[in-house]
Amino acid sequence: MNRYKIIMQDKTFLRKALMITVPVALQNLLNNVLNLVDTLMIGQLGETTVAAIGLANKVFFVYSLLLFGICSGSGILAAQYWGKRDFYNIRRVLSIAILLGLGASSIFLLPSLFCPEVVMKIFTPQAATISIGADYLTIVALSYPITAVTMAYVSVLRSMNYVKIPVIMTSISILVNAILNYILIFGKLGFPVMGVKGAALATLIARIVECSSLLILVHRNKVADDGLGDLVHYKRDPKDKDRYFNKPFLMKFFLTASPVIANEFMWGLGVTMYSLVYGRMGDAATAAVTITNTVEQVILVFFFGVCSAASVILGNELGANELEKAEEYAKNFIAIQFLLTLLGSLLTLLIKEPIINLFAVSETVANYIRICLTVFAIAIPIRMQNALFIVAILRSGGDTKAALLLDVTAVWLIGIPMAVLGGLILDLPVFLVYSMILVEEVYKLIFSFRRYKQKRWLRNIVA
Repeated sequence: MNRYKIIMQDKTFLRKALMITVPVALQNLLNNVLNLVDTLMIGQLGETTVAAIGLANKVFFVYSLLLFGICSGSGILAAQYWGKRDFYNIRRVLSIAILLGLGASSIFLLPSLFCPEVVMKIFTPQAATISIGADYLTIVALSYPITAVTMAYVSVLRSMNYVKIPVIMTSISILVNAILNYILIFGKLGFPVMGVKGAALATLIARIVECSSLLILVHRNKVADDGLGDLVHYKRDPKDKDRYFNKPFLMKFFLTASPVIANEFMWGLGVTMYSLVYGRMGDAATAAVTITNTVEQVILVFFFGVCSAASVILGNELGANELEKAEEYAKNFIAIQFLLTLLGSLLTLLIKEPIINLFAVSETVANYIRICLTVFAIAIPIRMQNALFIVAILRSGGDTKAALLLDVTAVWLIGIPMAVLGGLILDLPVFLVYSMILVEEVYKLIFSFRRYKQKRWLRNIVA
């Protein structure tokens, strides 16, 4: 209880934490509410369609995690450079993040465009599911390069404590997506009924609007003394003969970011293996997990907002060489996250039935969702403390190799074997397989807390 008294008395910390947490959580909430609305609309087309789009979106899921790794690694450096107000190096970080993101997009874009059926066969053997998913994938994949630019800018802006601009552009994008979904999926206002192709086209147009809005909002800022203006309109000293991308800077970037990129990609690939198992358990199991995951994402947005705030604030303090303050702030965030996750668990248990009633699914699928959400509610405190330790605290100080080891070993040595054992060997119900996979979170909690206590993350990496 003493820690909570310290938090309430530290008005500066509370103001910083709320200033970042609330807009980031709001942006994530808007995105995930849109995903929920998408699932509700697509759910009217049947369980096979829900399963097909859920599996097709696993391609974007893996890609987005690779992007998240690039942007998180960039954000670590950007946050610490912001702590010392080094705008030139923040711009270099942003440039590298965009270039890497665009390169990564081609790896996922080309197979999705030219052989979507082959991609879908990785996830499921069901012919109808493959056909529907391929129709969706060929259109939505065009949004991948656009998303790379958007995520790079959002990551750097958050590191600089600019969180309102991403919320504005996300709000615009969501409004466009929701309206176009309704029009194109069901053929309203004179448009033909497009079904899953309409959902994909709506997503593509919304991503274009999102990226365009973001670039306009950022680049119209001409003020040179508020940080954002310095970032966009920075004038390099003509006496500086150093190359824009010199070897020492690139070494620092990749030593910091490459473990994060590998972490997210390997973790995302591992989580995708779960989808391969679910996809072979039938459409009912796949639909239940797709809906459960969509609900999960909505419920967890505020907790990930806390993680984002922790990552930025700790990075800023470490970059400013305020190591003792960073350690105190980390303790504050651990206490806050624990209390909030207990409330989140209770809320999930209270609202699960109304949420299930929103979906037009069979009683079998509804029962699967009901049990999965109960298990999810119990696991929230453990999962979100892990996210705070690994994604925020360890990474903020560049302890990215330890984070990589924890995440990857948990998925590949515990989660995937559990999924294969339960889903393919023992042929257990989907809710038991879902529960077995969550054993990995207990492993991560033990070792991530131990790593946090070793304090190897308490360092300034841009000094």
